[in-house]
Amino acid sequence: MFDKRLFKQQLKENLFNKRRLIILNEDTFEETFSLKLTLMNVFVVLGLGAIFIIFVTTFIIAFTPLREFIPGYSSSKLKIAATELALKSDSLTRAIEYNEAYIKSLKKVLTGELEFAKFNKDSILSSVEKNQIEGDLSASKEELELRKQVNKEEEQSSQKKK
Repeated sequence: MFDKRLFKQQLKENLFNKRRLIILNEDTFEETFSLKLTLMNVFVVLGLGAIFIIFVTTFIIAFTPLREFIPGYSSSKLKIAATELALKSDSLTRAIEYNEAYIKSLKKVLTGELEFAKFNKDSILSSVEKNQIEGDLSASKEELELRKQVNKEEEQSSQKKK
C-alpha cells in the first residue's frame, strides 16, 4: 500500500539533494561553468523570476503609452479633447440661450408688446440667468393645506402630553 510518510520523505530528499549543473566545452571537455543546485532553489528562482516578469510587464503597460493599445482604454489625447469639447458645448449652449432670450425680447418690441424705453439687453440677459437659477419656489395650495393640518396635529399631540 502507498505510504504517505515515505512519499513525503522522498520528496523532501529530492527537493533538497544537491545537484551540480556543469557546462563543458564539447571539443576539449573543459569545464566552462559549474553550479550547485537543489530542486527547491530552482523552483524558488523560477517563481521569483515569474513574479518579477509579471511586475515589470504590469509596470510598463500601466505607466507608458502602451496602455493605449489595450482594448477599451482610451488615449490621453482623446480624453483631453473630449473634456475641451464638453466645455465648449456648455458655453455654446449658454450663448444660444442668451441669444434666444434677446430675440424674443426684440420680437416683443417689434410687435408692440413692450415699450422701447424699457428694452435693455443687459436686463434681458440677467433675467435669463435668474430664470435658470431661481425657479418657482412658492408653495402650492395643497402644500399650504398640508402644513396647516400638520400644525394642528402637532398642537393636539402636545396638548395631550400635558
